[in-house]
Amino acid sequence: MEALPSIENLRCFEAAARTENFRAAAKLVALTPAAFGQRIKQLEDQLGAALFLRTTRSVRLTTEGQALLPQARKILVEAGECARIVRGELGTPLSLTVGTRFELGLSWLLPLLPELERVLPQLRANLYFGSGPDLLARLGDGTLDCVVTSARLPDPSFEGEVLFEENYVFVAAASLVEHTPFRRRRDANRHRLLDVDAELPLYRYLRDAPGLRGAMRFESHRYLGVGEAIRRRVIAGEGVAVLPEYMVRADLANGSLVQLLRSVELLRDHFRLVFRSADLRRERFFEFAEALRRWPLA
Repeated sequence: MEALPSIENLRCFEAAARTENFRAAAKLVALTPAAFGQRIKQLEDQLGAALFLRTTRSVRLTTEGQALLPQARKILVEAGECARIVRGELGTPLSLTVGTRFELGLSWLLPLLPELERVLPQLRANLYFGSGPDLLARLGDGTLDCVVTSARLPDPSFEGEVLFEENYVFVAAASLVEHTPFRRRRDANRHRLLDVDAELPLYRYLRDAPGLRGAMRFESHRYLGVGEAIRRRVIAGEGVAVLPEYMVRADLANGSLVQLLRSVELLRDHFRLVFRSADLRRERFFEFAEALRRWPLA
């Protein structure tokens, strides 16, 4: 009887395919580089094929490795289901705790829950609302299973599936710019900039835009923690801000807010479904991401 591939060897193979670096993959699965290399060699010897093309700095999958990868991931997911089978939970939906920002969660993800349960009856999404750093910290310690965010991913142990593009606009209250115009960069020194925190994560989409052609100096800054708080203060005429377009679309349409520096195209970002790379439920996250793409922000 032909011997079956080891689950641990398949896990090492999947990690190497994902990182394209044996040393980084070894760290993900808590092995020394030497032990990791032996795992890969065992699998290649058993299957009778080279799975990676190796260079001094990186590796990439061979044709045989590319063919194996989807099946290896499927096997790892099914192996991860063993505990649920023993506990009699196979017929019950897999529960995922999904973290997201307050504004995105309330306006988009929360209304989607009934549709998600319809198209993915095998998954049950529970929601947690928080700020970007809080969400990623909770994802890292395992409190959250996945996160919908456009935040940058500083941790290489995270990976993300792109969901859809996020556009930004630089806005102010119509009443504010009536008496204090903002037509060019130098007008910034007459206005307060509102943002999430001192890192200015929203303003960077304008600051780093190629079309801005120079820095802007604002009269002052105020930090309000979340986008909805910023939106409300901008509408009240207390400052200017860069905000996600979906968040202020209605305000722009009804004239309470106006777009500033319209000739400057702000940088864009993407919402992603982010999860831990080592999580054996990766195929479930791919399914979840595919379902979420059916309902982009209108």
